[in-house]
Amino acid sequence: MSTRDRLLAACSALVVVCGTALAESPNLGRVASPEEIAPWDISIGPDGAGLPPGSGTAKQGEAVYLAKCLACHGEKGAGKPNDQLVGGQGTLVPGQVPVRTVGSFWPYATTVFDYVRRAMPLNDSKSLTDDETYAVVAYILHLNGVIGENDAINAQTLPAVRMPNRDGFVRFSREK
Repeated sequence: MSTRDRLLAACSALVVVCGTALAESPNLGRVASPEEIAPWDISIGPDGAGLPPGSGTAKQGEAVYLAKCLACHGEKGAGKPNDQLVGGQGTLVPGQVPVRTVGSFWPYATTVFDYVRRAMPLNDSKSLTDDETYAVVAYILHLNGVIGENDAINAQTLPAVRMPNRDGFVRFSREK
């Protein structure tokens, strides 16, 4: 038997052994059920599609912020130890040190809601009710001068909020 034939026989044996091993896998994993997927299928689009019922004002959101956000984002969203949420408008231009906050960087208020509901508070994500989330978002928008203290934020009003940097982004397409 030539070296080439021996190599071919060894590769064939290896394929048979691997195929047998895969057929005897521990069968880990399974298809998630719709009930398991539903709590994670909560994306909110820039147009507000997917926003839940509920509402809140900045005044209501201040209490939620003080109880659940202050330790990470500081008084009135000034930052420390984590991200600054307020200020920075006008710093995203050449020659300035950019300060990326909700008021300076986020193009859509609806995605602020999505992020807060999905990821905050950091050590207990997804624990805010929809009303608490609307209220905290209203408070952050108010601190950034985007809405008034008593403006009600809900599924109808949030998509209409015009963020200061909405036109500061350019569309990117992988197709040329």
